Amino acid sequence: MSKRFRVINEAFECAHCGHLNPKAPRTCRNHCRKCLWSLHVDKENPGDRVSECGAKMRPVKVQGDIDNIRILHRCTKCDKEIWNKKAEDDDMEVVLKLSGKR
Repeated sequence: MSKRFRVINEAFECAHCGHLNPKAPRTCRNHCRKCLWSLHVDKENPGDRVSECGAKMRPVKVQGDIDNIRILHRCTKCDKEIWNKKAEDDDMEVVLKLSGKR
């Protein structure tokens, strides 16, 4: 299947911590900016919203340098792993803790 990115940038309430997340500046928000948790809503392509799982996805790892950080999310139900870009307004303290640098 070809990789197609579907742009969906909506405000949402985090299913993990309850934080109200606004639309992301200059990108699509796919995880909570406070706790970094996500939901397993995409199946094959970013934004496809066809996953039947729907479980919470825990942030488990960060990778990259300060200008290009990615966060690995692992589904708490089916263990699928998905990499997502760090948003500019993500909580850097949480990112640094996840990286082991704090």
